[in-house]
Amino acid sequence: MLLGAVDPLEGSLLILPGSGLIALGTFLRRGQRSVLRYWLLVFILIAVGVGAMFVLSAFGGIGGQRGHSMWWGIFLLPYPVGWFMALAGGVAAAVRFFKVRGQRTQV
Repeated sequence: MLLGAVDPLEGSLLILPGSGLIALGTFLRRGQRSVLRYWLLVFILIAVGVGAMFVLSAFGGIGGQRGHSMWWGIFLLPYPVGWFMALAGGVAAAVRFFKVRGQRTQV
């Protein structure tokens, strides 16, 4: 996820499948419904934002000499929102993992 953030357009080819794999893994693990909903929402947000980014890029981008309004950029917002949610979810899962692991070694 962090490597893909270096270049949002080409990095989306890493971020989108990665978030999809996390959502699939949560589904296959039969995790809590709230966690599954969270990762599905992350995947959908990233997919919508990446789709908008590719469509806008195909039509020449926004702003500049093309004449497309900068307001078209609002359709790109789900991508960074989903990326930040995925990052926060990953950090929370890591903290939970190490907390449980630490309790097991103390007992």
